[in-house]
Amino acid sequence: MSARLLVAGVGNIFLADDAFGPEVIRALDQDPLPPEVRVRDFGIRGMDLAYELLDGYDTAVLVDASVRGHEPGTLSLIEPDLPDGSTGGAPPEAHGMDPAKVLALAAHLGDEPLPRVLVLACEPELRAPADEDIAPGISATVREAVGRAVAALHTMVPVLLADPAATPPLSRPDESAPLSSAGLPGMVSGGAEDR
Repeated sequence: MSARLLVAGVGNIFLADDAFGPEVIRALDQDPLPPEVRVRDFGIRGMDLAYELLDGYDTAVLVDASVRGHEPGTLSLIEPDLPDGSTGGAPPEAHGMDPAKVLALAAHLGDEPLPRVLVLACEPELRAPADEDIAPGISATVREAVGRAVAALHTMVPVLLADPAATPPLSRPDESAPLSSAGLPGMVSGGAEDR
């Protein structure tokens, strides 16, 4: 029996390159992952994603734009530290789509540990100016990265279905042990988020 796997696109389609996650999910309609993988565009619906993470998945791959200081269009594989939900105090924010806050909310809402979470991130080129509410359309650089992200997911998913604890054959960041690269163009080291 294969592992339960979620691939979730996150991001705001009205904020320039923040639309990367939803664009990857849309591209997967033309080049689908195996049928046992749940593929869903969550957009900016953080509460929906938090509840979905509690649905018994072994692994969740979030696809998102993330500023990491690389060249625009660069893909990174990140494995964030997960919250354990045992901290007291007020519940985490329930609105918006900051992935760290969504993970904290899911940990707060659930009794079981969260699934393993990986983030396939793309360095944005265009971001909406602070004084604008809408900046539709992604840059050509990030649009080109959408296809590479689809290829990366097709490489990662069979590995994760066979063993949810396996490290997909992509590079990881300096914070974690070096791994072999799958030779995918544009992939850089990734790993645990800032600790």
